[in-house]
Amino acid sequence: MNSKTQSTTPRQNYAGRLEARRAGLAIKKRRHIILGSLRVLVFFTGMAMTFAAFTGHMFSPWWLLVPVASFWWLGQRLELAEGERTRFSRAVTYYERALARLDQHWTGTGETGERFLEDHHRHLYASDLDLFGRGSVFELLCHARTPMGQEVLAEWLLKPATTDIIRARQDAVAELAPRLDLREDLALLGENARAGVRTETLYAWGERKPLLERSWFRVLAWGLSVLGSTAVIAFLAYLLVYFGILKLPQTTVAGLQLYFLSLGMIYSAVLWRFKGRTHTIIHELADAAPDLSLIAGVLGRLETERFNSPLLAMLRTQLEVDGQLPSMRIAKLFRLVELVDSRKNMAMVVIRPLLLWDIHLSYAIEEWRRVSGPAMRRWLSAAGEMEALESIAGYYYEHPDDVFPEFLAEQPYFEGEGLGHPLLADDRMVRNDVYLARDLSVLVVSGSNMSGKSTLLRAIGINTVLAQAGAPVRARHLRLSSLAIGASIRTLDSLQDNTSRFYAEITQLRCILEKAGGSTPVLFLIDEVLHGTNSHDRRIGAEAIVRGLVNRGAIGLLTTHDLALAHIAEMLSPRGANVHFEDHLDDGRMHFDYRMRSGVVQKSNALELMRSMGFEV
Repeated sequence: MNSKTQSTTPRQNYAGRLEARRAGLAIKKRRHIILGSLRVLVFFTGMAMTFAAFTGHMFSPWWLLVPVASFWWLGQRLELAEGERTRFSRAVTYYERALARLDQHWTGTGETGERFLEDHHRHLYASDLDLFGRGSVFELLCHARTPMGQEVLAEWLLKPATTDIIRARQDAVAELAPRLDLREDLALLGENARAGVRTETLYAWGERKPLLERSWFRVLAWGLSVLGSTAVIAFLAYLLVYFGILKLPQTTVAGLQLYFLSLGMIYSAVLWRFKGRTHTIIHELADAAPDLSLIAGVLGRLETERFNSPLLAMLRTQLEVDGQLPSMRIAKLFRLVELVDSRKNMAMVVIRPLLLWDIHLSYAIEEWRRVSGPAMRRWLSAAGEMEALESIAGYYYEHPDDVFPEFLAEQPYFEGEGLGHPLLADDRMVRNDVYLARDLSVLVVSGSNMSGKSTLLRAIGINTVLAQAGAPVRARHLRLSSLAIGASIRTLDSLQDNTSRFYAEITQLRCILEKAGGSTPVLFLIDEVLHGTNSHDRRIGAEAIVRGLVNRGAIGLLTTHDLALAHIAEMLSPRGANVHFEDHLDDGRMHFDYRMRSGVVQKSNALELMRSMGFEV
């Protein structure tokens, strides 16, 4: 599973497809121009024929049906050509972005998922490991078109899965990786979904008990609508009588007045009786069910696929239903949403009451909910999970050197060979080997600022997150057990919460320590431990924190440029060890090789650097 053989590279495939889509786009543009020009020609031809038929009496006006039909037919073809041109244009953009992604020019071009970070601002590692936001792990991975797919992927990054689920996802990702056509088709579907949509609202709407039950009144309502239509005709006749254009017997006029009065009373009673429920039904649908056209398209595309991996086959089975497919049912709901939107049309505002439009629409909505609503959670959850897997598969395809990790029953355990940071370009990334287990629980990492200490922590953390989400990792080989990550890398002060940097750090460390008492061993990643206090308190506090974590079965790393903390590893020996990153000063500039070495850093260039900047030290 950890090896992929590809006859061509991702770059070659993307470049070939981009060239083909550009050629197709050029053809579609020419076709669009030709059809548009022909339609203009037919229009002016029709105008000339109209003049000749009615002014010169050169031929029968019935011949005008030819340009009218031609103009209509060309309009239909032009609309189709516009859709094809748009599709090819999106395909060109898709592959241009894919190639840019291979060149590491992807930051700021995708879905950042910042809303998930807002929901988990006290999470033990989400903000520390750059999971969400501009240039984040989520932006790198996510190609999901729907809110459901985005939410599933975010949940996988935030909540580690069990080893059985991880292995099932790995099999699914491996099967999906080469399916370029599927990823392209999903990418070209409509416009992007609105990020603020909450799928739980849609699920709750589908599962709520209908407010209108099936009854004989629905048939009666159709009869009243027919009467309302005839009332319009009768009212026009009454106006003609009123203005003296039409003569009718007085008894007929009196009958019309009685008819209007009676029908008005009936309509008022019916509308008043249903007003509260129809208002609730219609506005609930408008709030809960946006982006349904895109969702129907995603479902429709996934319904055409057949899979071999157990997880994908199971998810595909959840889309199997008796009768209409989920995509068709969602498309029907989308049409109901369009009818809800049509109520704002000026003409509809006038005729809605006469046709009992809101009542008929509410009955149709409730009938859809009764038949299909309970299955929405199953359909959309399955589609969201398949989108999340497809996102990871796209990443796997584009990074053929990344591997799937191996999970061990032994706890705690982390052994990474050639471990790199997934968010760094290959030409900037330096790989290191890291080993942590019961026999070596703590690595104390020393070195100057910018030497690579924080990057190492994030590389370990992000790869562990990816591993436990079912994704490949940036390593030559990774073996690990199930681990609960606890990170203190980017703790900041907060004016809103009235907390200092030091208080925020010890609050995070307390949460990590509490987590270490659970059933899953903790992997702790602590950057510049307690650097917000003096050296004496830092040494005592850091020793107590690390000892508490190790005693609870945790493994991890802490970084520092305070060499006095090197004694922590010595205190825990042989379960603790010192490692370091080096730097050297050359012509007033700091240079780093980002290679982790054994032992404590032996020199500091801080004073030399300050002197090179003109400080008298």
